[in-house]
Amino acid sequence: MAPINIDFAALNLITLSPMIVTLLGALVILGIDLIKSDLDKTLYVTLTVLTLFIALGATLSLNINERGLFNTILIDGVSILGQILIIAGSMLFIPLALTKRKFHDFSYPEFFALFLFMVFGFQFMAASDNLILIFVGLETASLALYTLIAMHNTKLAHEAAIKYFTMGAMAAGFYAMGAAAIYGVTGSVEMYSIVQIFQQKLHEPLIMVPIIGGALLMVVAIGFKVSLIPFHMWTPDTYEGASAPMAGYMSIVPKIAMMVVAMRLLGMYLELDIEIVRYTIIALAIITTTLANMMALVQKDVKRMLAYSSISHAGFVLVAIALDTTKGYSSIFLYYALFMFTNLGAFAMLWVSRHKYNIHHDRFHHPYEKFAGMIKRAPVSAVIMAIFMLSLAGVPPFSLFWGKMYVLSAIVDSGHYMVALIMALNSAIAVYYYLKLIIYMFLKPEGVAGEKVTYANRALSLEMVIGLAAFATVASIFYINPLMKFITDLVGASGY
Repeated sequence: MAPINIDFAALNLITLSPMIVTLLGALVILGIDLIKSDLDKTLYVTLTVLTLFIALGATLSLNINERGLFNTILIDGVSILGQILIIAGSMLFIPLALTKRKFHDFSYPEFFALFLFMVFGFQFMAASDNLILIFVGLETASLALYTLIAMHNTKLAHEAAIKYFTMGAMAAGFYAMGAAAIYGVTGSVEMYSIVQIFQQKLHEPLIMVPIIGGALLMVVAIGFKVSLIPFHMWTPDTYEGASAPMAGYMSIVPKIAMMVVAMRLLGMYLELDIEIVRYTIIALAIITTTLANMMALVQKDVKRMLAYSSISHAGFVLVAIALDTTKGYSSIFLYYALFMFTNLGAFAMLWVSRHKYNIHHDRFHHPYEKFAGMIKRAPVSAVIMAIFMLSLAGVPPFSLFWGKMYVLSAIVDSGHYMVALIMALNSAIAVYYYLKLIIYMFLKPEGVAGEKVTYANRALSLEMVIGLAAFATVASIFYINPLMKFITDLVGASGY
């Protein structure tokens, strides 16, 4: 048997350093638990944050447009921005594990190891332009996330994990079929070479059938993962069953990773001016934003309202991918950088005041009635929650207003005036269900909720995360321009 020679120069391990750090962090946590069990979770939280901090530093030190792992890992501006947002969102979430009350899923060392495995998978998705490696990253992250949801160890959490697993399996199937169709036409799984082969074969008879078929299969897979309508069925129930901050995390970080994949995958077709793909994306975005807003209007539970809200925001952002412009792609990263603080803060606020029993509703834990009169019993919490709601509604000068303005500006610059008008009208519709919660907190009298059945989940880590999120939401006007310049420079340097 001939010896196997590995070209370490082709591996270019520096490009893999952020992912290697995250993977090693997960293995270290598992190793510590094997050697000494029953250690305080503070140690695991510290190790996780330290691992993410080192991974963030490794990401920022990367050189743009390098390739590694035998030319399958692409480190461009989009990859770096994707990994920065993934790691930053994870660092914002993980201190919530120090919360003391009731949330026993954070007491398992396996939770933190699985969390880092999940982050590793998302990083892999963002950095790879190889169809097979994207699939590996997708499944690594998804399998870990299913388990993290189930570890909340309630009936609703188990149901949520099963639903998410089922929909995730369908998404994986569509992705595999789409990749097979692309490979059947091109004989390659590398996106940079797939585009070149597409360009050579576009003149061949009937070649458009498998090309467009592969694109539509990929759109369906992406639709399942970012909760586009009609592939959103799992989202409200999964968010309801997961813990509130985990639901907030799911509404941000997995979607960032999949949006980066969508930029690369769908960008191949847009680069070739295959207009049916462009109009399919725009149609899905409009349908998703509009119908999600309609469904959010009739929700009786704040958590489910925020779930439909996150679907609507995903549709709003998706339009920018169809534009295939530097400004469009930059606006996506800006939007999610701002959305990350606001939405995770809003979900975390659901933890601040909890009832031991469902005294307002037989099923829901966070009905609107629970927040009635909140300004009297928890005025600071009510004001902070109102800030998050106003930001999600796109009210100036709060952070998400600027995200929406940049997306709408990119749509207008591309000449899609009617699409911009529809998205602006949807933003106006969304104001209603966000203001509904504010009205309950500030204007509705307190109902059956008494102090005897209410307790506050006040922990320093929770207050720090919510405080940081509120500060980022309010102070956005002071950092929006340098942030947008940083994002645009990285995206532009990547040739997008």
